[in-house]
Amino acid sequence: MYRVFEALDELVTIVEEARGVPMTSGCVVPRGDVLELLDDVRDAIPQELDDAQDVLDHRDEVVTKAQTEADKSVAEARSEAERTLAEARAEAEQLLAEAREQADHVLSDARGQAEQTVTAGRREYEDYVSRAQSEADRMVQAGRAAYEQSVHEGKAEQARLVTDTEVAQAANAESKRIVDEAHEEAERLRSECDAYVDARLADFEDLLSRTLRTVGKGRQQLRSPMGAPFDYEEWQPSAGAN
Repeated sequence: MYRVFEALDELVTIVEEARGVPMTSGCVVPRGDVLELLDDVRDAIPQELDDAQDVLDHRDEVVTKAQTEADKSVAEARSEAERTLAEARAEAEQLLAEAREQADHVLSDARGQAEQTVTAGRREYEDYVSRAQSEADRMVQAGRAAYEQSVHEGKAEQARLVTDTEVAQAANAESKRIVDEAHEEAERLRSECDAYVDARLADFEDLLSRTLRTVGKGRQQLRSPMGAPFDYEEWQPSAGAN
C-alpha cells in the first residue's frame, strides 16, 4: 500500500516538472515513466479493494436476496404462529367442553344424591312420627284402661265399704294418681319423640344446605370462563347426616 502513495507522489512531481506547451495549460510528460508508475500503482493496489468492488457491484443482488430470505422467514414465522394459535384455541375449546360435561355430570349426581337424601329423610321422619304416634296412643289407651279399672275397682270398693270414707278417698286418690302418671308418661314419650324427630330434621336441613351450596358453586364455576376445579369432596354427606 505504501508503494501506491510513493508512485502517486512521483507522478505529481513529473507533472509539476514537465515542460509546458506554449499558449496552453498542457504540458509534455515522459509517457514511459508515467505508464510505468501507473503499472506500479495498479500492482500495488491490495486485493481487498478488488473484493470490495465486487461486493459493491453485487450489493443490490445481496440486498435483494437478504430481503427475500427475511420475507420468507417472516411468512414462515407468521404461519407457524397462526397454526400454534389455532391449535391452542382448539385445545382450549376441547378442555372447556370437557369441563362443562364434567360439571354437568357432577351437578346431576349432586341432584340425584339430594333427591335420595330428601326421600330417605321423609320416609324416616314419617316412620318416626308413626311409631311415636302409635306409642303415644298405646300409652293413652293403657292409661285410660288403668283409669277405668281403677275407677271400677274404686266404685266397687266404695260400694263394698260405703261406710269407710277413708278407704274410698284412698281409692279415688290412687286411681287419680295412676291416671296422672299415665298422662305424664305419655307426654314424656311424646316430648322425647318430638325432640328426636327435630334433631333428625336439623341434620337433614344441614345436609340440604350444604348440598345447595355445592350446587350453587358448581353453577357459578360453569358461568366463569376458566373457573377453579370443582371440589368433589365438599358435596359428600357427612357421617352424622346418615
